[in-house]
Amino acid sequence: MSEIPWWAPLIGDVERDLVIEVLESNFVNDGQATTDFEGRVAELLGCRHAVAVTSGTCALFVALAAIDIGHGDEVIVPDATFIATVNAVSMTGAKPVLTDIDPLSLTLSPEAFRDNITSRTKAVIPVHVSGRAADMTAINAIADEHGLAVVEDAAEAFMSKNGGRYLGTIGRLGCLSFSPLKIVTTGQGGMVITDDDALHQRLRELKDQGRPARSTGVDMTIPSVGYNFKLTNLQAALGIGQLESLEWRMETLTRHYRGYAEGLEEIEGIRLPGFRVEDGELPLWTDVLAERRDDLETYLWSIGIDCRKFWNPIHTQPCYRSDDGKFPNTISAMSRALWLPSAFSLTNDDIGAVCQAIRDFYNGA
Repeated sequence: MSEIPWWAPLIGDVERDLVIEVLESNFVNDGQATTDFEGRVAELLGCRHAVAVTSGTCALFVALAAIDIGHGDEVIVPDATFIATVNAVSMTGAKPVLTDIDPLSLTLSPEAFRDNITSRTKAVIPVHVSGRAADMTAINAIADEHGLAVVEDAAEAFMSKNGGRYLGTIGRLGCLSFSPLKIVTTGQGGMVITDDDALHQRLRELKDQGRPARSTGVDMTIPSVGYNFKLTNLQAALGIGQLESLEWRMETLTRHYRGYAEGLEEIEGIRLPGFRVEDGELPLWTDVLAERRDDLETYLWSIGIDCRKFWNPIHTQPCYRSDDGKFPNTISAMSRALWLPSAFSLTNDDIGAVCQAIRDFYNGA
């Protein structure tokens, strides 16, 4: 095991006690704890509705399904993202249109977004990478001009802000993830957030077999097709417990980033895309663009420092293969992008040790 870990979920006594309460209630399905968790998240983000589902992928799928995305439609997605973003589009039967990124922010390029709009385009999914906001002002303006829905992938951006608003609340719908790699985890789980009352009702139906309200379904008229994407009380209880330490979690991740920003300053060969923490952006993981990235990763691993390379560009995956020439920024950035250790357990000394190891690497260690 690495001496300095990249990430690990942090679960304490509060979470255990709340899960035990659910077990003792003998009702472990989607119920009051799930409703409470949804309410807590909606209140934190200042939105009208939050609908909990089984994963961030399912959140994206039901968000798209709620706005009637389906066969024959196109949805624009960045080429640099976790493959779940693209798979969720494919689940609807629509075509994901892979699009180049901005080389500085690593998020969807508004210019490339505009260039990829066709008569079949119905929606766009900006992804907020590592908690860093995509250019929502430009993306919303282009979407409004062409009558497109904006569905934010805020899986890595819970509690991160842009322009005074929480990411996920700026588009028509926003999607969150509570996987073990996120600031708050429910094991697996996700959530769709919206201010639209009609979409909220449709999301409720989609997550629970088409039923408009909780029921056994025996004596209920079910108006539409739905699925089984319920988040259980057990998972929700874990999430509620995680929220009790949310402020500390946010402060810790911000402190990590500031330590890296100071410690890596003026090292030739490495650059931080950065976060506007003074404006409310919240780093989930601190990321860098590094020359000789693969060699740096190998070196850090060799001395007990865990780190993670970014995703391969989606267009290089066999199931979504496309021409390299369409994605110059993605190809360049993803070959250099690296997530540094960002676990809650890191100390200031750990951050300093990572920075020194990177300095040593570029100085020829």
